[in-house]
Amino acid sequence: MKIRRIKQEDVHAERVVTGKSWEDFCDHLKAAGAALMYPGTPVDAFQQAEGLRYLTRLTRAGLEAFVEYNDPAFPVLRRMVHETVKMGADNPDNHYFNAQISGNYEYRITGKRNTVHYLGFFTQNGNYGTTGELTPCGKLDHSELELMPDGSFEIILSKTKKGTNWLKIEDETGLVLVRQTFSDRSIEVPAKLYIENLDERRAPDPVTPGMIDEGLKTASLFVAGAPILFARWAKGFQKHTNQLPLFDPETSNKAGGDPSIFYYHSHWKLASDEALVINVKPPDCDSWNFQLNNYWMESLDYRYFHICINKAAAVFNRDGSVTVVVAHRYPGLPNWIETAGHTEGTMCWRWYRLMHGETPVTPSCRLMKIDEVKSFLNS
Repeated sequence: MKIRRIKQEDVHAERVVTGKSWEDFCDHLKAAGAALMYPGTPVDAFQQAEGLRYLTRLTRAGLEAFVEYNDPAFPVLRRMVHETVKMGADNPDNHYFNAQISGNYEYRITGKRNTVHYLGFFTQNGNYGTTGELTPCGKLDHSELELMPDGSFEIILSKTKKGTNWLKIEDETGLVLVRQTFSDRSIEVPAKLYIENLDERRAPDPVTPGMIDEGLKTASLFVAGAPILFARWAKGFQKHTNQLPLFDPETSNKAGGDPSIFYYHSHWKLASDEALVINVKPPDCDSWNFQLNNYWMESLDYRYFHICINKAAAVFNRDGSVTVVVAHRYPGLPNWIETAGHTEGTMCWRWYRLMHGETPVTPSCRLMKIDEVKSFLNS
């Protein structure tokens, strides 16, 4: 480019004008279908149909994140993952908010705490569309927040510490993520949040060919890359089907997981007359939950099915342990997790923020005939 005296802006302009930008976007979307044929993936029509819907959801999320809301000078906190966009064992107990940011700016988040059980702010370096990872950078949660009497607060995002409520960013930072974790959605009120760039500009610059060219590229690489990452995970989970071993924390952190949570990811598979009985005595922790996903690591539809349980909702045994039963039909016992028409998928158990020097505990799992579960547990 230097020899030809061509600027990068000229390259973007040519790609947009000639249609090459759109062609490459479509080609990457086509290539994303390879994830549905990754070794170990189910090939029946039902699960492949869910896989195709999964790709359409990621396409919608990618275009919104990297084209529509991709200007780090004017970030918008919004729910990228929610009831109809799911990925990476998205937590049904969470409201995830994120915004595209840059180490070139400083930001302020203002809001009101309200009553949601947990509120955490995280900055991440990279993204699934370029680096393929979301490595941790800064962290601040509600226990560290200095609040006004009415519950309002202000957080500064910058490279050097500024004020009491400070969230670290670096040159490579591309995302701010907010996790709001509910114990009981029916009564807890989520925090209200707003983010602004502190450079005092009042309106964004006009769209440029570079913004669209790079945005389409990143969105399509996100759609192609994220499913391969999680297909690789799901394939690995099949080595311990119907068990719940501890997931590697380093791998989880690189994928955007919360470093204060211990994750137990696995694969489940049940015949029509089988149930998976999970028993554990929880360690002292802020909270915990368990959820069921489809094979593509999308949480099952928690709007209509009971596919998740947490510390606040569970019925405990007399000894302080908890027994969760995953089954296709109601087993006549508390803590039932529905399969919502699925015969296999992935699953996740989480311990949130262990306390008082506690160590994580691996849940025990037992595959049984569903008609034998009740008598077994009462024996």
